[in-house]
Amino acid sequence: MSTPFNYKHLYYFWVVAKEGGISRAADKLDMAVQTVSAQVRELERSLGYALLKPAGRGLVLTEAGLAAMQQADLIFQLGENLPVRVRDAVSSPAVRLAVGICDGLPKLVVHRLLLPVITEPNLRLLCHEGNLDDLLGDLALHRLDVVLSDRPAPSNPNIKLYSHPMGSSTIGWYGTPSLVEAAEKDFPQSLAEVPMLLPTKHTAVRDRIDQWFEHRAIRPRVVGEFEDGALLKTFGASGMGVFPAAEWVHDDLLAHYAVQRLGSCEGVTDHFFAIGTEKKVQHPLVQRLLQPAL
Repeated sequence: MSTPFNYKHLYYFWVVAKEGGISRAADKLDMAVQTVSAQVRELERSLGYALLKPAGRGLVLTEAGLAAMQQADLIFQLGENLPVRVRDAVSSPAVRLAVGICDGLPKLVVHRLLLPVITEPNLRLLCHEGNLDDLLGDLALHRLDVVLSDRPAPSNPNIKLYSHPMGSSTIGWYGTPSLVEAAEKDFPQSLAEVPMLLPTKHTAVRDRIDQWFEHRAIRPRVVGEFEDGALLKTFGASGMGVFPAAEWVHDDLLAHYAVQRLGSCEGVTDHFFAIGTEKKVQHPLVQRLLQPAL
């Protein structure tokens, strides 16, 4: 029977792996080399696998060691953040809301989705942008309270995720006045004649737009593709090409980017979701975000 798992042993192993050797780790920990080595051996004994192996004059991680190091990174990075989190909780009455924002979600849409909570007194809003998989990992580790996305969460056998619909928007075509004037006649077939800016295929709406073109036998002249929706609109406002955008934020779009609406991308809709780890939402501010949908 294996000995009980000990987090102190894991910590010594973690330092050894980060420092690249037992001697350097011992110096960092201000401990004897023999003591550090013994602690790592105890961890290997409790796990039942060798975590380090000789390589030249040093040590490298085994496959088991790599797996252990990945988990140790998560554990001790969270531990390093603990004093700051505790200090912030005690020193400030702020109401904290940590939101993950999928990088395919338009920024003007994000602002509108968060409008129900941004007037909360003493709000401390933490927004983290990234790809959906990374954000869902942070959600599972409770680093985030909710993730806003343009698609529902994929099925995951390791964690139950719940996708709460927050709304949807039709898509329209926008551009500078000169491009809109050039494309108004014979729209939407005219979209084959003007330069086009599109989101990259990592966004959920891109596939729907491509299908829209295909059904109408339109071959767009794509001159730019953007992962960041705000960057796409900035280049569109400069006259580089016409571009699709959620009509849900039509007024904000015109005010921020000084563009005009060309026409509708008829039949194409962008959907917005709040993803959490609980079917019944507990965080009061997340409940408020979802109020129209509940």
